[in-house]
Amino acid sequence: MTHAFAPRHPEAVPLTDVATVAGTLHDGDEQVTGVAVSAADVRPGSLFAALPGRRTHGADHAAAAAAAGAAAVLTDPAGAARAGATGLPVVVVDDPRAVLGAVAAAVYGTASLPFPVFGVTGTNGKTTTVHVLDALMRRLGRRTAHSSTVDRRIGDTAVASALTTPEAPELHAFLAAAAEAGVEGLALEVSAQALTRRRADGVVVDVAGFTNLSHDHLDDYADMDAYLAAKAELFTPAHSRAGVVSLDSPAGRRIVATAGVPVTTVTVRPDVTADWSVRVTDQRPDGTRAELTAPDGSVVPFEVPLLGVHAAADTGLAIAMLAVSGVPVPALRTATATPLDVEVPGRMADASAPTGPRVWVDFAHTPDAFAKSLDAVRAVVSGNVAIVLGADGDRDPSKRHAMGVVAATSADVVVVADHHPRTEEPGPIRAAILAGARSVGSGAVVVEEPDPARAVRLAIRAVGDDGAVYWAGPGLTNYRDVDGAHVPYSSFDDARRALAEAGHPREGSRLAAR
Repeated sequence: MTHAFAPRHPEAVPLTDVATVAGTLHDGDEQVTGVAVSAADVRPGSLFAALPGRRTHGADHAAAAAAAGAAAVLTDPAGAARAGATGLPVVVVDDPRAVLGAVAAAVYGTASLPFPVFGVTGTNGKTTTVHVLDALMRRLGRRTAHSSTVDRRIGDTAVASALTTPEAPELHAFLAAAAEAGVEGLALEVSAQALTRRRADGVVVDVAGFTNLSHDHLDDYADMDAYLAAKAELFTPAHSRAGVVSLDSPAGRRIVATAGVPVTTVTVRPDVTADWSVRVTDQRPDGTRAELTAPDGSVVPFEVPLLGVHAAADTGLAIAMLAVSGVPVPALRTATATPLDVEVPGRMADASAPTGPRVWVDFAHTPDAFAKSLDAVRAVVSGNVAIVLGADGDRDPSKRHAMGVVAATSADVVVVADHHPRTEEPGPIRAAILAGARSVGSGAVVVEEPDPARAVRLAIRAVGDDGAVYWAGPGLTNYRDVDGAHVPYSSFDDARRALAEAGHPREGSRLAAR
């Protein structure tokens, strides 16, 4: 599979120039037109980056890359002999991953871009902020592109994403394709892992945004300090020119204190002082209204078809980022004069029927995300609230107890089911969540039901017609990962079937109370 996006008319770059960028010398007249880290992504003229891996070395695939038309190989001393056996010219450096971003930028010509780039990091809210940025820029009349956990899109062409932030060659190919397509603004999710593993190297965003920090990814980082330090790298001159930092979590002040670029602050919390402030004015099942107050006191009202205070916080961050990039506040006010047309696939997807309980299916995997989403649901329904939740196998197990604690603290009914156990035994995963839920003593009904199909039906029965079910974790994925195999299953579709079975078919329309 080749890069989903790449320039259609790439310019050839001398391999000697590429070697210089990598910090070494090469004697030859070869030319390269692209970069790939997988032999499957090689196109004729590509520089194949043969990187060392956990189990194998990329140089083991150099012959396949040569057969696919690679023009040269970039590798380390351990891979040099195998790469050289192909007969291709080889550029050897001690740490090829450390130079890969700069090399990709040189090959694709993306060291500078003709449009503003916005980068968003944080534990939760990155995807929403990126999609709101995209919607706002379209309102401003710009041709846009974005890269998020959900998808990558240039103009009207979109493909599903495999990683939150792609490998450096794919990212720079995407940027080059966006420039070739005449894009006038691009929003990019930047994960902590992308910064740590140098996938974002060679990209300097015009404005970086920080949403929040909460418990996650401690399977990748030693502790929360290390996790925060990874995200803070986005606010250095190597990765950004300016920043907007949310103070909604305590980590925001630490980002501000260590930032190596000019930053401004924003918050939705009434007990926190920031340069920009968001105030929610109305919450409904079909959307949220709020207003953003700028540092000069001017106000930008806005409405988004997204649920909850956290959606308003993400929108406020996006508006402030555009202002910092140079968009005048009056233009932003004009852009938000009518409700924004923004969809964040898999985030609080409404599976509800015209009658019966509300059902939202969400792509959420952290205690903080559960708490914010349950608060949002509680604000717009009058009855009991149930949460159906599980936890990913082969992912940070340290957050499972806290997931149960939040569930039992914020919901009336807690149904613990299996999600993606992957290669783990599912029983101990459920047990950790159940232990957290049962430690609270909140009075919530806590039930274990491994089968997600039975779990959602149990939750629907438990809350009654005036209640709501929040199904956390699956989003719009159409499979479950069980013992390494993808088992077909759509939580969203099954939630609709469950409602129909309970006497609430989809036919008709549900008018939200205003």
